Amino acid sequence: MQTIGTPVMWAAFAAFIVIALAVDLLVLRQNGPHKVSAREALTWSAVWIALALLFNTGLWWYLKGQMPGVDADRIGLEFLTGYLVEKALAVDNIFIFLMLFTYFGVPAASQQRVLVFGVLGAIALRAIMIFVGAALIAQFHWILYVFGLFLLGTGAKMLWAAGQQPNLENNPVLRWLTTRLPLTRGYHGESLWIGEGGRRRYTPLFLVLVMIGVTDVIFAVDSIPAIFAITTDPFIVLTSNVFAVLGLRALYFLLAGMAEKFHLLSYGLACVLIFIGAKMLLLDVVKIPVALSLGVVAALIGSAMLLSLWIPPRAADKAQEAA
Repeated sequence: MQTIGTPVMWAAFAAFIVIALAVDLLVLRQNGPHKVSAREALTWSAVWIALALLFNTGLWWYLKGQMPGVDADRIGLEFLTGYLVEKALAVDNIFIFLMLFTYFGVPAASQQRVLVFGVLGAIALRAIMIFVGAALIAQFHWILYVFGLFLLGTGAKMLWAAGQQPNLENNPVLRWLTTRLPLTRGYHGESLWIGEGGRRRYTPLFLVLVMIGVTDVIFAVDSIPAIFAITTDPFIVLTSNVFAVLGLRALYFLLAGMAEKFHLLSYGLACVLIFIGAKMLLLDVVKIPVALSLGVVAALIGSAMLLSLWIPPRAADKAQEAA
């Protein structure tokens, strides 16, 4: 398993993540449960993006002194491309969170706690899956072709399902939970369960937390193969993933009111997955430069967002959302 990450780099990155999460949780605790304003969400989103770009720049500058400049440039672009791909997929994740919060009627003040657990779970899941994936690729090169086929299938499925509202009533995990667990009728602050009559009863917030965890697993399965098409270096894969996930909570509150405006984003993300899947399948035939991959991904996502602002949602879609 080849990587540019030295023990010092791994330790420094781990320390940074622990400090960043501690500061984020401390600020959250001091502010207490509250509805996040657009200004607060924008500020924190800008902070997380700035930190990712600062890390990218610092990594490139450090590598320039350790290896030929062309290799440092390539690795810097790999991080940036991976970060952009994972950030774009995280936006789709955010829209699923919004659907869950709307379906369960989660109070705005309680959404932050669930999102914190969601971010922590996403980081842990991605770390495990990245190291397992990197180990498999190091042993079995053909795994990349499996990832490529998986991404093609996922992209095609997402393209077919784009614009369709998922039906949570038919979700097997949710059905199992609601039929097996003793549940309360309403929310009890930020409690996940309460004691009632000598028996533990679970609140709707617990159900939301479980569904967020399931969503984390699904999106990790989609996103991890995608970044392995850009680089197989575990250090770049993990750092770009973690930086993309760290700002997820702030990005949710920033974009929660814009879901309808970016109604075509799913089509753009589907095309990104199809492009990356094709890139993986052709890796031994055609070497697509990292800079070109970055340009294609940015163009697909940017075009989908611009077209969303230009082309209004269909009346049928609006009626479905209103229902």
